[in-house]
Amino acid sequence: MLILTKTTKDQIPTLVDISKAAFDSDITVGASSAGGPPEYDSVGWHTDMMDQGHLFTAIVEDTIVGGAILFGDENNPAFMYVGRIFISPDLFRRGYGIALMEQIEAMDPNVTMWCLDTPIWNRRTNDFYKKIGYIEKNRDEETVFYQKGSL
Repeated sequence: MLILTKTTKDQIPTLVDISKAAFDSDITVGASSAGGPPEYDSVGWHTDMMDQGHLFTAIVEDTIVGGAILFGDENNPAFMYVGRIFISPDLFRRGYGIALMEQIEAMDPNVTMWCLDTPIWNRRTNDFYKKIGYIEKNRDEETVFYQKGSL
């Protein structure tokens, strides 16, 4: 069973390694080169996200399998933005991404709307978010914007 907890400082190096591997693997699903979102491979940035209460660790049987960056809205407690999620590529297609999103959606009963975005070129994430009930609300030249729930 996957559990989602607030990240501790000792978990940061492992989370950064998983983030780097997960986002670098996007080259297999449409990315033009290895890489990821800003600071995806930065210990300092992940530490800042932890200090601000935005970084969460996904654990299965005492093993870190991935993480999430989440942002609530101070003005609207019913809204949460999923900044990013990442699972170790060694564990792709084993249900951990679904379990992680289920934990995110269950973590605060006051939240009724979740929003996120992903690059247009990323076939894996676009298929994944649709599979778990996210609806495309908008897109621009680079990004697809999804939401689930309502305010």
